[in-house]
Amino acid sequence: MKLTVVGGGSTYTPELVDGFARLRDTLPVSELVLVDPAPDRLELVGGLARRIFAKQGHAGRVVTTSDLDAGIDGADAVLLQLRVGGQAARNEDETWPLECGCVGQETTGAGGLAKALRTVPVVLDIAERVRRTNPNAWIIDFTNPVGIVTRALLSHGHKAVGLCNVAIGFQRRFAAMLGVQPEEVSLDHVGLNHLTWERAVRVNGEDKLPQLLQEHLPEISDDLHIPSGVVQQLGVVPSYYLRYYYQHDEVVRELLTKPSRAAEVAALEKELLDMYADPQLDEKPALLEQRGGAYYSEAAAALASSLLNDTGDIQVVNTLNNGAFPFLPDDAVIEVPATVNAQGTTPEPVSPLEPLYAGLVTHVTAYEDLALEAAVKGGSERVFQALLAHPLVGQISLAQELTDKLLAHNKAYLPWAR
Repeated sequence: MKLTVVGGGSTYTPELVDGFARLRDTLPVSELVLVDPAPDRLELVGGLARRIFAKQGHAGRVVTTSDLDAGIDGADAVLLQLRVGGQAARNEDETWPLECGCVGQETTGAGGLAKALRTVPVVLDIAERVRRTNPNAWIIDFTNPVGIVTRALLSHGHKAVGLCNVAIGFQRRFAAMLGVQPEEVSLDHVGLNHLTWERAVRVNGEDKLPQLLQEHLPEISDDLHIPSGVVQQLGVVPSYYLRYYYQHDEVVRELLTKPSRAAEVAALEKELLDMYADPQLDEKPALLEQRGGAYYSEAAAALASSLLNDTGDIQVVNTLNNGAFPFLPDDAVIEVPATVNAQGTTPEPVSPLEPLYAGLVTHVTAYEDLALEAAVKGGSERVFQALLAHPLVGQISLAQELTDKLLAHNKAYLPWAR
């Protein structure tokens, strides 16, 4: 089995490699190819990846290359974890919207749109090259904004599934709180990528969410940075990203008082790369936990295994709606539990989405549709319309100001904006 990671020079890759090494019975990888245009980073990450495999007795080989076509040739699955423009572009996404009084964030609002505009054309080019080289390969997208990127891939006919670590993170935390194994916990996880709610936490068919909220409410609300009274009133656990909607102005004030997350991650990356250069290091360092993306390796290994081994199990993924939410188009991409097998993903039946959540899901889906149109076709008018449609913008003067700033900060990546 050959797996290719595009963006393999990421400082986060050792987490993925560690997962593949530990879960080799689930996903027997014979060749892991790390593709990245930055040779210096790739050499450091690739060296550590080989040492991790060797320490854990994994027989597979790790290959590094800057040649995308060579890297994807013959791959059974291609994992995308790109960041077009790196942390520098992310830093801009997280800062210039604040000048307009809007959240600066890499997946939400104007910053998320900027990332989508930079990313979608690159991902579609990679996917076309995968299709030409190996049309049977699966594409697993972990590149943000996952919902928009996955929708781009599926709308262009690619064999793709989107993956986020929010659901598996909740599963692991809830399992620990309940004193059970993670595989015993299933979630009624509904919504869109980075716009989800946990409506039930089932163990052996019994919903344990009321117990969790009764016994662990302060801990849960602290993790979410959402007031405990609100979580208790809702009776569900929103994803952390919902605070950008529920507490927008408070979050803006908070972000104006501290360095961007991109600045924090850039400092972490420098320290991690220095550690990776140590030839004695043969395991992922503890510092990597601060990098984000917890449990991504387990989720990625499970998803790849199900797609390639036709297991037919249920996992939370980003996939086509196809009637799961009757109020959305079939070609919308939602994040829900789905059956995963060699044919792809099929959403499990879900109970109707409550109006409080359905309204926001509908609103953001409309924005994502316009965002994808702007990413594929370009044009300042399409950018403006996407921002005007976004629930965190929605005003003509603000949408125009954000459009002007977005285009000014991204001319290097958007030929039509120059």
